[in-house]
Amino acid sequence: MPSTKDFSLVYDALNSAGTFSEGDTLTGKVIFTLGKDTKVKNLFVKVKGDANVRWTEGSGDDQTTYSAHRRYFKLKQYLIQQGKPREATILSLADTTLPKGVHRFNFRFKIPMSDMPSSFKGIHGKIVYMLEAKLSRSWHMDKTVQTELNFVSRSYPSTGQQMPQVGSVGKELGLISKGMVQMTATIDRGACFSGETVTVVVKVNNSSSKKVTPKFILNQKVVYYAKGSTNSSKKTVCAMMADAIAPKTEKTLTCPMKIPLNQAQTINNCDILTVNYYLKVYLDISFAFDPEVNFLLVILPPGATVPLQPFGAVGGAVGPNPPGAFGGPSNSDFPPPFVPAVPYPVPPGPGADGYPAAPGPAQPSHMRGGYSNQMPQPASSYGPLAPAVPSQSVHNPFPSAPPVFQQGEAPPSYVSIFPTSNEPHTLSNT
Repeated sequence: MPSTKDFSLVYDALNSAGTFSEGDTLTGKVIFTLGKDTKVKNLFVKVKGDANVRWTEGSGDDQTTYSAHRRYFKLKQYLIQQGKPREATILSLADTTLPKGVHRFNFRFKIPMSDMPSSFKGIHGKIVYMLEAKLSRSWHMDKTVQTELNFVSRSYPSTGQQMPQVGSVGKELGLISKGMVQMTATIDRGACFSGETVTVVVKVNNSSSKKVTPKFILNQKVVYYAKGSTNSSKKTVCAMMADAIAPKTEKTLTCPMKIPLNQAQTINNCDILTVNYYLKVYLDISFAFDPEVNFLLVILPPGATVPLQPFGAVGGAVGPNPPGAFGGPSNSDFPPPFVPAVPYPVPPGPGADGYPAAPGPAQPSHMRGGYSNQMPQPASSYGPLAPAVPSQSVHNPFPSAPPVFQQGEAPPSYVSIFPTSNEPHTLSNT
């Protein structure tokens, strides 16, 4: 029968979501039971934050593995130590023999006040904050227990995206189905909390002889950086569709799209992994290239202390950015932003993958850009982007909002996005 049983590690939750952030105090207990008097070499607890990415390209002799690692912090506290005590040692004895019975040791850490990304797990990488306890005894295997912390960064992108965003696109159909199809899409905000609803208003003028179906897709794009190379993955978060619009018809549709409650937040303050979201609005036209508009959407965690109330009429005129909005003064504890040159390869041009330009990864140490701070924000780092084709136009009448971008390439087929086994929701139109 083992002399050490029920070795466990528990921490005290600070809120109902069980999350931790920069500057928080982490407290808890290490609990174990000894079946007899036992001599312990040492007992310690440590907490650390790490980001790792890894992927492989090629095969055989041409196979190449890319990997990168970032350590954000590591704190260690000795609860029991034999011999000379180290800093933060709770108990130090020449003879560290513990009596039979249940033992409880308290620990306490102060999470550093530095710019660190939120917890995240993707296909080729992850950002993990780990709490670990280890009990060591001479001539015995170490007892180790780990538990992950749900870390939510207090550093939020500051790109003026509280403002509504507008995008327009037009397409002249071919010889078989003559006529022009025009669409103007507006979203009521460019940043929202997970669990909130983003309202999309679409005005469609279908002057062609074909019916068109408005569809809405929220995509997550994760980009991994290592050794001067990049890899990316994309997945659909949610998708909706409206009723088809008949030929020679003009209609206005409203689509309320709810962001999943536990959706991972936007991450741009990690230099080896970024997470961005794009809301695509397009018209499904059979046997034709589908016109589309893409919006960059920032997703924040629930309870984030950033005012994001939409204001002004959707698609109408709005006033200047109010105090506390994205791009205005904020209350973050982080230093002023600095926009550096991106040290990794970038696509050949803005929007080359069909999405509007997103912020590049944050730089190590002092090289941080695109995050809120105590000083008034500089102008958005998103520059104007030229349309890919002359028939498409994008406009944004709000100076603080990032531009949108349309891509002329053919989008994925309807079947690949809306499988027959999972019928999409249908929206009513007005």
